[in-house]
Amino acid sequence: MSTEYHPAAIAATDVAPRAKPSNYPEPFASRVSGRQKRALGEAFGLRNFGVNLTRLQPGAISALRHSHSRQDEFIYILEGHPVLVTDQGETPLEPGMCAGFRAGSNNAHHLVNRGDELVVYLEVGDRTRGDSVNYPDDDLAAVIGPDGGWQFAHKDGRSY
Repeated sequence: MSTEYHPAAIAATDVAPRAKPSNYPEPFASRVSGRQKRALGEAFGLRNFGVNLTRLQPGAISALRHSHSRQDEFIYILEGHPVLVTDQGETPLEPGMCAGFRAGSNNAHHLVNRGDELVVYLEVGDRTRGDSVNYPDDDLAAVIGPDGGWQFAHKDGRSY
């Protein structure tokens, strides 16, 4: 039995934003400036999936456009009007809309806040081991390393 304490319930905005805003190496990390994540799942010690409360300032993007090999992703829009960019094109979203991305679908995706208002959404992803991520617009790939952190490499062999 675990002796680690986790609250039964909290206000999502009481969870501090992530201290490190991005796992991307430069020059990619600066492209997601204007994004703030609160790791809600961490506050409860969740191990099988993560939940983030994410805010995108006007002009910000959620991530580099990407697809996961083994991890599913789901988003639910709470505030604002982002544009979902996928391999099929662009889809305007609004509060109450959601989208999901099945592992291995190779459907690269991200959100873009082209408006002048804040976008707030929940993102949920599982933590399946052995995941890799493809970033087709940037010729970049990532794998989870032995330490559990992401290791990035350019498709020409350069490591970050």
